[in-house]
This record gives sequence, structure tokens and C-alpha cells, in this order.
Amino acid sequence: TRSLSITSVEQPIEKAQGDKVTLPCTFVLSEEDEGPLDIEWVLIPADNQKKEQIIIMYAVDRIYNHYYAAMNGRMQFTNPDPRSGDGSLDILNLKSADTGTYQCKVKKAPGVQSQKIQLTVLVKPARTKCSIEGSQEIGKDVILKCASQEGSPLLSYDWRRVSGRQELPATSMLNKNTGELLLKNASQDYSGTYNCVASNRVGTDECSVELNVTPPINTAGIISGAIIGTLLGLSVLAFLVFCCCKKHRDKKYEKEVHHDIREDVPPPKSRSSTARSYIGSNRSSLGSMSPSNMEGYTKTPYSQVPSEDFERPPGQNATFAPSKVAAPNLSRMGAVPVMIPAQSKDGSIV
Repeated sequence: TRSLSITSVEQPIEKAQGDKVTLPCTFVLSEEDEGPLDIEWVLIPADNQKKEQIIIMYAVDRIYNHYYAAMNGRMQFTNPDPRSGDGSLDILNLKSADTGTYQCKVKKAPGVQSQKIQLTVLVKPARTKCSIEGSQEIGKDVILKCASQEGSPLLSYDWRRVSGRQELPATSMLNKNTGELLLKNASQDYSGTYNCVASNRVGTDECSVELNVTPPINTAGIISGAIIGTLLGLSVLAFLVFCCCKKHRDKKYEKEVHHDIREDVPPPKSRSSTARSYIGSNRSSLGSMSPSNMEGYTKTPYSQVPSEDFERPPGQNATFAPSKVAAPNLSRMGAVPVMIPAQSKDGSIV
């Protein structure tokens, strides 16, 4: 007995995220199929314990597409009238969560047929970044790295040189799975622009990096310069500290000297006061002399005793006129009165 049959081929489908996919489901009816036509698309979960989820269906000449909220507005029958024999399903703006097994069921009593399709939504490589690891010096090993921030596995990486010599250096070693390109014993000929292409089954993405191999850096000169600079800095710092300390000591000394000045100290004596003091002391000494010790004073001219007036008018002689010196009242002082000698014109004492 003949019945309806599905004519589309059952095969897995791979699509990129954001793309559109058509899940085929074409069929042919038989004359014996006299019942109403029903077309139903369901999502079979990976977990067998879960129930199938109806996505969209056609029944009694109507389309019902509100069963699966995750695809609302993103799914529709390819043919608006599935009775024509085309029950294919279009899914728009694919997401990675749309990956799964889809089943198309066609019913028209007494005929019943179904077909499963495996859909895999892949993410294209995106945000691919290139970098350089290691010192870019002559004789050193340099690693060029390439990695995509997005992309479904399995990702594959390929490096090529886009400036100068197009081929990669002879010492290079490429790991397509990790995206690392090892350049051993680099030379200046290795300098140039390198391009990395990341790819999977649904798309590609790429990035570039500039390699500049230079002679080794003079580390000894850099270290010497750093040491000299450090010593100069320390010297300047020590000089500043010394200046600050000296300034602090000077201020402290000035403050101490200022506090040591006393207001009760008498001012120094003038020259005239000193002369008067000297004459008074000599007169006191002469008053206490006895005739026995007068002999020493006869040898010294009395004119050498400083007078109260240190300066004399011109034209006057320095000789003393005979005068009588009144003896002090020594009885009250408990001393023996003596005669005070006077000097004559010829210099003798009388």
C-alpha cells in the first residue's frame, strides 16, 4: 500500500552564529492518504529524560508558532502553504543555543513519516589578537602568539609574512592548534610584518604584528649610568642635608647669644676713669709708706705718674710746683701719719 513519503535528504548541518538556516522537510502524499494534514517540528533534547519540545506546527489549515519562546520571531515555515508538499523550517539569526537535533513529522492518515536533522551552530573566530613574547634581539628566540577571544572549536591558526620575504624564516616552527610561531636564533632579516589567520568551519579572523630585531642592548653602559646617577643624587641630597643642619645650628647659636645678654652688667670704664683710679691707688700707697721705704721712690720721677688730664696745652712744662699736701686724718683710720714728699725743681725729693 502506498503512503506519503519524505523526499528531503537527512544530513547534519553546520551554520555560523547569526546566520540563517533552512531545515529541509519535503514530502509527497499518496492517494490513500485521506486524513487531515499535520506538520510538526520538535526539538529533541540531548538528555533522554526530558520531553520533546514542540517548536512550530501546521494543523487544520492553521500555523501555530507560539510553543517555543526561545525562537519567537525567529522561525517560520519556508513555504507559507505547507500543503504544497514543503514543510521546511527557516530559523533566523542563529544562536549557539540553537544547536540540537530537530525532527520533522508529517501526518496524513493513514500515512505518517518523520525525519531528524542535526543542527550545529558554530561561532566564527573574533577579536583575534597578535603579540610578541621574548626579547627582540639578534641571536634570541622570539615567539609570535595568536589567539581568538571568540570562536567555536576546533580553531586553527596559520602565520604568514606579508613584508619583505613572503616565506617564513627557515628556523620557524608553527603550532596550528595554539597559534604560536617560534623563531629561533633571530636575525635582522627576520624583521617585518607578520599576519595570523584564525579559522574554523564557519569563518575566519586575522591580526598582524610588527617584528623589529635589533642588536643587543649595552647593559653595562646602562648599569654604569644608573650607578653614576644614583651617586650624584645621593651627593646632592647629602649637601642639602648639610646646609639644613648648618642653618639650624646658626639659628640656635644666635638664639642662645641673645638670651645671654644681661641688663645688670655695668658698661666699661672710660680712659679718664681709669686714670683717676690709677692716681688714687698710688696716693694710697704713698700714704702708707714709711721713711724706710721712701728710698725706692726717689729714683722714679714723680712726673711719670699719670695725671687726671692726659693732654696738656702746648707750651707748658710738666714740672710740678712745690705744694703742700695736707695729710689725711689717719687717726680715725687707725694708721700712722707720714709726710708726703714733694719734688723740687732739680728733681730731688724734699
